[in-house]
Amino acid sequence: MSGEVSFGPTLEAVTPRPEAPADVFILPGFVDTHVHGGGGGDTMDGPAGVRTLARLHARHGTTTLLPTTITHPWDRVLAALAGVREVMDAGGVAGGADIAGAHLEGPFISPGRLGAQPPNTVLPTPDLVAEVLATGVVRAVTLAPELPGATGAALTFAQAGVRVGIGHTRADAETVTALLGAVHAVGGRSCATHLFNAMGGIEGRDPGPPGALLADPHAYQEVILDLIHVHPTSFRLAHAAAPGRVVLVTDAMRAAGLGDGPSELGGQPVTVQDGRATLENGSLAGSVLTLDVALRNAVQSGVPLPEASRMLSAAPAASLGLTDRGRLEAGLRADLTVLDRELNVLQVYVAGLPVLEDPS
Repeated sequence: MSGEVSFGPTLEAVTPRPEAPADVFILPGFVDTHVHGGGGGDTMDGPAGVRTLARLHARHGTTTLLPTTITHPWDRVLAALAGVREVMDAGGVAGGADIAGAHLEGPFISPGRLGAQPPNTVLPTPDLVAEVLATGVVRAVTLAPELPGATGAALTFAQAGVRVGIGHTRADAETVTALLGAVHAVGGRSCATHLFNAMGGIEGRDPGPPGALLADPHAYQEVILDLIHVHPTSFRLAHAAAPGRVVLVTDAMRAAGLGDGPSELGGQPVTVQDGRATLENGSLAGSVLTLDVALRNAVQSGVPLPEASRMLSAAPAASLGLTDRGRLEAGLRADLTVLDRELNVLQVYVAGLPVLEDPS
């Protein structure tokens, strides 16, 4: 639609105007539900790391994000959540994306599907679940459904309004389906944590977690669309199987935005070369993706821009129960990403405030 957007902290009007410039796109600000770091900062660093990553990703169009933990010793995980809480309580990040809570990706995951996470997994016991919920900051969690206590933990999280993600798992399809059904039965929201990664593949007689997740009519599907973690055809499969429920995420680590060179993840040495982040053993170590690149990759994969935009805004916001953002509608937050015809970021607004001082 050609038109004009009027806004202060919230959107005041979205007015059709046929004569509006055709070389600029105004999209709802991007919402990243899974991001560990960027610009040299990491969620596990505490408040300074959260502020650093929030500013880096805002410059690439992200206006809302969930700083995401990795599997560390329990006291470090709690300290990271406390750091996110501190930033939120201090009013957020000037010049950065809005912090809508934290994504607890570790440590309730399978020791047999760690991916790039350190080996500090624990079981999701009622006491540990209560401890993280008491921080008041967890908005999304990742669980391996096969762990003892996982179903009870999933129900507790779901009833607390936390999106339940399935990931870093060796579960069979039946176990995944059962946990998703339990979450949905209590009105909870669910998703795949980086679909296709750290969960095996799909075969005709063994659909595995990806098959169960894609077959579910309610689950959202996180996809890391850097064209390294997920093949374009796999992305198109997710798009076809889960229309309106694909959520593009970065899963970015601290090296995002810094170019090639050495970095680290959870104390493990990482090398970034040609945009590919790997551990010493060659395993992928998260990504250096930003969501403006994910948008361009989606469009280049054949998804029309309005649909691709929903994967970055409306779908992730809905997956988290955020009803005040993700769409261009009067009364919602004025979170906007302005792009040129090549989908390069020109300006970003977070609650109406510009992020880029000199968009030229």
